Amino acid sequence: MDLNAATKVLREKVGSDSGLGTTLKFDCGSEGVVLIDGNAVPNSVTNDDGDAACTIALSLDTLNRLILRELEPTTAFMMGKLKVSGDMSVAMKLQHLL
Repeated sequence: MDLNAATKVLREKVGSDSGLGTTLKFDCGSEGVVLIDGNAVPNSVTNDDGDAACTIALSLDTLNRLILRELEPTTAFMMGKLKVSGDMSVAMKLQHLL
């Protein structure tokens, strides 16, 4: 799926209150970004680039595999498929979202 489709699916998963309580960005490089604002009421999921408490750099393919539950976030991290910068505790909440 392309970035817009991935964003739509993430928007549905996040809903109006993800319980995230902060901001998280998936940075897919030249493919674009998905920014989850768990501070906003209701929560928002956009393709706007901005600052986030935690940024996860990964390929769009890896993001799609995470969304489709073909890949566990912890496994992806251990395999080097994603890199986390910022607040690691936010990244740990991915298990709940995905």
